[in-house]
Amino acid sequence: MRVPRRALALLVFALPGTMLMAQTVYKYRDANGQWVFTDQASPSAESGESFSLGHADNTLHVSVDREDDAQSMQLIAVNDCLCVATFQVSIVHSGFDTIADGSRYQATLQPGTRQTVLRATRPVGEDPALRIAWKAALGSPDAVHTPALPYRVPFGVGSTFQISQAYPVRITHTTAESQYAVDIALPDGTPVYAAREGIVMNTRHDSYRGAPSPVMLDQANFIEILHSDGTIALYAHLHWDSIRVRMGEHVARGQYLADSGNTGFTSGPHLHFAVLRNAGFEDVSIPIQFAGIANVPVSPVTQMQLTAY
Repeated sequence: MRVPRRALALLVFALPGTMLMAQTVYKYRDANGQWVFTDQASPSAESGESFSLGHADNTLHVSVDREDDAQSMQLIAVNDCLCVATFQVSIVHSGFDTIADGSRYQATLQPGTRQTVLRATRPVGEDPALRIAWKAALGSPDAVHTPALPYRVPFGVGSTFQISQAYPVRITHTTAESQYAVDIALPDGTPVYAAREGIVMNTRHDSYRGAPSPVMLDQANFIEILHSDGTIALYAHLHWDSIRVRMGEHVARGQYLADSGNTGFTSGPHLHFAVLRNAGFEDVSIPIQFAGIANVPVSPVTQMQLTAY
């Protein structure tokens, strides 16, 4: 089923962030000039940079916050993710003379940073209304999908399960974010393993509800893993409280992550797997291949019997 990776249309503003815990991550260009994201220092101290991932209570904080004082109002984009985020803020309705309805503001933020997107003077004695909608895409805009191997099938070696939906079938995969996603009919409680190594950048584990209704779109448990090429893997509809990795942790290919489940917008237990890249102001899914016998690439097809080797 479709999984909305971001719930990003906001008409109410969050409070300022709490104290952050730091996780060091490194970014550098490899010999081919491509960006690499890793928890290990650059082979050459001169070729890379480090930054801190901030998170409070292991919850990813990517938002647009409003801050007011007696003289001014400002909208501040906050990116406490492991990777670059691009923001777009749209003005739905404005009571400020200097801010027109329909205006759009854009910003690209490095990991662990805040940036003022919009500032306006408050009229004396007035509290003008302001309603906004915003969206953000995670992952490096410079990402080039370059996996060293086809993706490991994300369930136990020797097991076989059916692919219930894959491109070009788009029954529920109707957005750019889900177009090339693969749904695998895993029974509830089936162990899920990492299809590729990377750094855990986001998780949710506390939902226990699932139904074939759009009102459940934001109820899926999931894990997001940042790959070395800047793309991000999404494992979704996971079982309640089954996630066994933490934010900032480096995971190996084939490492146990969680159990499959039936949470979110779903008509039955399955794993929704997708690899995404930042295409500017939206995340788009990327065609992938799984590893067959001797790592021979296998393209996912709806109703295929997929075996893990």
